[in-house]
Amino acid sequence: MALYEHVFLARQDLAQAQVDALAETATKIVEENQGRVVKTETWGLRSLAYRIAKNRKAHYVMLEIDAPGDVVAELERQTQINEDVIRYMTVKVDEHEQGPTVMMRKQERDRERRAERGERDGGRDGGRGGDRPDRGDRPERPRREEGENN
Repeated sequence: MALYEHVFLARQDLAQAQVDALAETATKIVEENQGRVVKTETWGLRSLAYRIAKNRKAHYVMLEIDAPGDVVAELERQTQINEDVIRYMTVKVDEHEQGPTVMMRKQERDRERRAERGERDGGRDGGRGGDRPDRGDRPERPRREEGENN
């Protein structure tokens, strides 16, 4: 059997439970046709590079599949019919990646970087509570007193 990666983008207005149901439906299609889904990853709601069918964001889901080619054809046919899926792509690979994919490693790395900087709230000031963002590239100027012109 051949190895495939199937990624689909679901509409932004779907709940996470509905996205999980779409992934479960895809898994069921593969397994009913004597294939198997090795791994399922949900990459979350991400911004699109350009608007697709009035959507600026989409839920990304990736399935690693071990199945014959006709199973993938049926999966793509069913995916194409579904109105909740705005884009999909299936790629044949030589081997599946061990451990988390690049997208999952990137999300984890970004979380770690935010934690190191103390950005719990995700604000521009890094949790300092100031009214200006930190500009580490230059020294802070003294503030002017009221009534001072120059």
